[in-house]
Amino acid sequence: MTTETKENVVTEDHAEHHEMGFWGKYVFSRDHKAIGMQFMMTALFMLFIGGGLALTLRMRLAWPEAEFMGVDMKQFGGETYNVLFSMHATVMIFFVIIPFLVGAFGNFVIPLHIGARDMAFPFLNGLSYWIMPLAGFVMFGGILLEGVEAGLKSGAFASGGWTSYPSLSVIAGYGQTLWCISLIIVGTSSIMGAVNYVTTIVKMRAPGMTFGRMSLTVWSIFITAILILFGTPVLTSALIMLILDRHFGTTFFTNDGQPLLYQHLFWFYSHPAVYIMILPGMGIASDIISVFARKPIFGYKAMAAAMAGIAGLGFIVWGHHMFQSGMNPYLGTYFMIATMMIALPSAVKSFNWLGTLWRGNIHFTTPMLNALGFVSMFIIGGLSGIFMAATTVDLMIHDTYFIVAHIHYVLFGGSLFGVFAGITYWFPKMFGRMFSETLGKIHFVLTFVGFNCVFFPMHIVGAAGLPRRYAAYIGEGASKTWEHMQPYQQFMTVSAIVLGLAQVFFLIALIYSAIWGKKAEKNPWKANTLEWTLDSPPPHGNFHPDLPTVYHGPYEYNSALVEEDYLPQDRKLEAAGVGGDDGQEDAPSGEGTA
Repeated sequence: MTTETKENVVTEDHAEHHEMGFWGKYVFSRDHKAIGMQFMMTALFMLFIGGGLALTLRMRLAWPEAEFMGVDMKQFGGETYNVLFSMHATVMIFFVIIPFLVGAFGNFVIPLHIGARDMAFPFLNGLSYWIMPLAGFVMFGGILLEGVEAGLKSGAFASGGWTSYPSLSVIAGYGQTLWCISLIIVGTSSIMGAVNYVTTIVKMRAPGMTFGRMSLTVWSIFITAILILFGTPVLTSALIMLILDRHFGTTFFTNDGQPLLYQHLFWFYSHPAVYIMILPGMGIASDIISVFARKPIFGYKAMAAAMAGIAGLGFIVWGHHMFQSGMNPYLGTYFMIATMMIALPSAVKSFNWLGTLWRGNIHFTTPMLNALGFVSMFIIGGLSGIFMAATTVDLMIHDTYFIVAHIHYVLFGGSLFGVFAGITYWFPKMFGRMFSETLGKIHFVLTFVGFNCVFFPMHIVGAAGLPRRYAAYIGEGASKTWEHMQPYQQFMTVSAIVLGLAQVFFLIALIYSAIWGKKAEKNPWKANTLEWTLDSPPPHGNFHPDLPTVYHGPYEYNSALVEEDYLPQDRKLEAAGVGGDDGQEDAPSGEGTA
């Protein structure tokens, strides 16, 4: 009998059930690894849908009166353009970034990092995935009911922006209701996953795996899950009230209601949602930078505290999205100061990453390049955010392309580089083969250059005052004020095409590496965390026959205690009294998960 806690014994019974068929193993699976990969593949599919919408609207902006492959760009003006940018933002936020960073990596990594056999609630875990495709079908229900062309004319798709402010979202077509229902389903999926993550991390850590020995990836997803549990019900409430206003004659937001109430409810969730989309990337980048700099993470406790600080401050700054709404100056001053305070924990993390890299033995692998891309893009996006924290500045630039540049540097340059870093880093554990370094580096260069060529010029045109959310800036019906900006639009669109093709290249590289890539050994990166003690890919139930015992922290690189430059967390040293990074004895006290 092993020295497992009661929770682990229950999970072990689940892990050792009889062999399942194809459908039970890969489709309706309860295995956290399979579910994580399902999230990843679905998010990858939605990435190309969201990217296709983005390229369509960029083609409209660059050549609003041209034809491409027999398609007249004029038909993508007006209401159709509103649909394009509304659905693009919705898909990328709710169906790509959050499922990637929270659903895919949260599921795949957490049990492997904390030494558990599976999630606390395997059935709930599987259900959290399977309602995601349902949400996608609802979101694009207009295609199924009427087709694309008829649906665009009849209002079958959301057209109020990803924020969907009343009163526009109340008078929009029935697609706006589908949008609300879809996001309620997505929120339900997120809450199911968050309950699983928090319970698993709190109750199912292996013996010796204290909170002070958890990887920063696990810390980041743990904090993100708490954000989801506190924030998502507020958005769900707002969406339900919006549906009631649209169809049942209530007056929460319209008629005698308060449109600003919707903004408060929406941003109380949606500003923390920015950190839901960036915190897991911070954890992933921290782990990867430590591994490939061959150094302990600089300021481990400060890094974990900074992520918690970012999350806490994220809940009290939602009003900076509403400076344009006629806010009381004293209230605006509070939100301005609170927003600027977020720069402090963000700066802590940035300096800690630099401290980890300083004098490290840096290996520029594909995961490392993407992690460094994440850090650099996040810093640029954060610096531009400081401008918008100032009320007087935000009033001038709020409705310009400067905002578009900022959010994409944080949520594309930040989040998606974190996604690419995570996929290429854990690819050996997912598929049992190595991701092609050559193809991976080509993809990184194309993406990094293409991304900056698309979005950095938006700072320039935004600072010049170019308004966002216009279907065209030249041609019939457009103001001649911005004609001199059209070369920027065309340059950004050509760069966006290159950026889109780079992602097609990534898909090809992923398929090629999964089938023909070099077979992966257990620990190709010489990393310390527990997943690298398992076969590639790990077996069902992960750890057999017993759960590991943890003796060290996750970042013991170049330790004086061993000859190698890494010290796995489950390696017990012979010398008595030699402990981990928290000063405990070599053997863990009790069956502690405290």
